[in-house]
Amino acid sequence: MSDAATLARPPRPAVPLALVLLAAGGVFAVTMGARQSMGLFLSVINSTTGLGLASISLAFGVGQLWWGLTQPVAGLIADRYGAGRVLLLGLALVCLGTALVPLMTTTFGLIVAIGVLAAGGAGFAGPSVLLSATARLAPPEKRGIASGIVNAGGSFGQFIFVPIAQGITAVAGWAIAIQSMAAIVLLALPAAWVLRGSSAQAASVAAARSGAATSAPAKRESAREAIRRAMHDPSYLLLAAGFFVCGFHVAFIATHLPGVVAACQLPPSVGAWALAIVGLFNIVGSFAVGWAVGRWRMKSLLSLIYAARAVAVLLFLLAPKTEAVVLVFAAFIGLTYLSTVPPTAGLVAKFFGTAHMATLFGFVMLSHQIGGFLGAWLGGKAFEWTGSYDWMWYADIVLATGAALLNLPIREARLAPRVAAVPA
Repeated sequence: MSDAATLARPPRPAVPLALVLLAAGGVFAVTMGARQSMGLFLSVINSTTGLGLASISLAFGVGQLWWGLTQPVAGLIADRYGAGRVLLLGLALVCLGTALVPLMTTTFGLIVAIGVLAAGGAGFAGPSVLLSATARLAPPEKRGIASGIVNAGGSFGQFIFVPIAQGITAVAGWAIAIQSMAAIVLLALPAAWVLRGSSAQAASVAAARSGAATSAPAKRESAREAIRRAMHDPSYLLLAAGFFVCGFHVAFIATHLPGVVAACQLPPSVGAWALAIVGLFNIVGSFAVGWAVGRWRMKSLLSLIYAARAVAVLLFLLAPKTEAVVLVFAAFIGLTYLSTVPPTAGLVAKFFGTAHMATLFGFVMLSHQIGGFLGAWLGGKAFEWTGSYDWMWYADIVLATGAALLNLPIREARLAPRVAAVPA
């Protein structure tokens, strides 16, 4: 379908913001919940297949990378043809890939199921498309808190999926647990209808409402021009470099936190609860950062979040490894876990607008997932080489400190001063 045909369509009725947030947050909940809970099964997949931790970590690492590689493509398609079709395809692939995991007994099979199908589907139904659709459908003054709510949806999915997966595993086995998660993903299919539409339609509606539409409308910037402009913007490149570190951290935690707990000689249930607590407290962190986006400069929030991660990991390394320490660490990490997403997406929209946001945020997510590949894969390799995860924690501290410094030079316009209401 051409841009002209898209613009010729009559504008769709306004969708209530609450329904938009429920749809986008629901999609993120099921895709993130299904992916982030897979770390629970790393050990049992290893014992069942005998492939070795490094080989299985490679499948998880490929998944992290492929999730990032698919997001710019998904963003390009969604910006031009609409988010609905992209989300339908993504959810179907997540369901198929997740359901196939118990049937795979080779490294290649796990890479196809976890790394290509499930991760690729989650990329098509991922943050670049969801946050772009939310920004397109939400009023500008509410985009910060809206992105925080959608981001919290992903954390809520992690919080809910982990105990569900653990409970089904105890009753029916790990294979049934994974396939049950695949079925739950399909519950989000109606959300694709709510979030349908493209940036071209949104631009035409906005122009019509503002009276800016004319018989000779201004030429829209092409996706290629927008990408070229972004790639020459130092602030955009610094933002993407910082997000690389976020991916390294998040993927290592999601994939290997149960293994870290096991290496500390603690019960497996502590690892499951730690992952669930990460998701629970990230809901709080996402809401808090979404609220703060409209009150402080986003680059300052990002620097603070990355610095807090470095401090948290350092304190965890120095502390005795008891159940209480692990759960408190999980709670603190949860506050910073995905709270980088709202200010990162907000900066992309602030720099370039929403017309090509899905595409441009998709490239930032690609940087995130290159870091994610290294975090997931090197976690397994580090344990195989040294028998512990300590060197991964050391790397995490150094990278998080670097990300905190990288965000400081970003050129972000100062917020307008707040003026107190004066009584008439």
